[in-house]
Amino acid sequence: MPRDWDASEDTENDVPAYVIETVDDAVKEFLPPGTEVIDITPHGSSFWTRTAEIQTQQADGSDLSFFIKVLYGDNGKLNSRGEFASMTALHAANPELTPRPIAVGTYQSDPKAHFFLCQFMDMTDELPDLYNFPAKLAKLHENSVSPTGQYGFGTPTCLGVGRPHYHKWTDTWEEFYLNFFLDVAGYEQEVQGPDEEMAELVKAIAEKVIPRLCRPLETGGRSIKPRLIHGDLWDGNASVVIETGLPVIFDACSMYTHNEYELAPFVLPRHKMNRPYIKEYIKFFPPSEPVEDFEDRVALYATRFDIISSSVYPGNLRFRNLVKIEMRKLVNKYPNGYADFKDTSKLDAKLTNVTEAAPWQSLAIPGNQAIST
Repeated sequence: MPRDWDASEDTENDVPAYVIETVDDAVKEFLPPGTEVIDITPHGSSFWTRTAEIQTQQADGSDLSFFIKVLYGDNGKLNSRGEFASMTALHAANPELTPRPIAVGTYQSDPKAHFFLCQFMDMTDELPDLYNFPAKLAKLHENSVSPTGQYGFGTPTCLGVGRPHYHKWTDTWEEFYLNFFLDVAGYEQEVQGPDEEMAELVKAIAEKVIPRLCRPLETGGRSIKPRLIHGDLWDGNASVVIETGLPVIFDACSMYTHNEYELAPFVLPRHKMNRPYIKEYIKFFPPSEPVEDFEDRVALYATRFDIISSSVYPGNLRFRNLVKIEMRKLVNKYPNGYADFKDTSKLDAKLTNVTEAAPWQSLAIPGNQAIST
């Protein structure tokens, strides 16, 4: 399951340990014909799942291992299917970067147990190479094509414990990101309780900052394409394969978004994959126009990750307080929103300021009335 936070000491794993003591018949159905299961042993660590290596001998006598992740309950079913859809799409876009997904399903012995099965890769504890990994990530983004030409995803995917992303297919990035942002902001308020300052900042981000930073991407002759992203790409969800030394990513919660959204975790101080990875990435996938907004767009996208992190720990306001600081910086910089946008893009130096209406009319803001442009 994707994670963008550190585990607290009181985090408990509510998935029964017995789900990785034997290989369920439903899992065996997806193993190659003639497979003999030799053993299943816990592998890796997770706070809301059980993970294991399934060691087998194949019909030709060769050894072959598989990786299984087991989740529990309705949330587990949602998460496992979202991860399978994500990893399948990522593997199709760049098979060099991901384990090969094999199957998703439900145990025959326990209908509450749901599994994700994929190729086993033994990994190090090292970070992906600074010069190799960004190029492969850029290749993944470049190769991916939204099946509808829109932003969103066809299957609900989750960031957090059973909390699905907003994923409705949407024509414009501004409209999609507005809903994408407000969805998690509203949930965070439900978890942590009302906070007047937080509500005011969320409202200002929605009314002022999102139009200012997202609308210019797709107006005035500029355009971006929806790109497939991992969705939670931090150092806990990336590693290096021992056998090949190549980078690998996993635990995805994918979406077709602006590719720069993928870079947001790299600006969060708590992460080890940080700004140098962005510097290398843009050598292969340059910033979108207007280039001068690049840093602030990534900062805006990063606020969503901190809001999600806040929602994971009820009563712990660390991430809420952090994101307030970052949102305040953006709100102070763009107090008048899109009205102050002056087009200095190298795309068209003579372009006049675009004043067309946003593609949406009004949306509910947590703790406030509906807004409109």
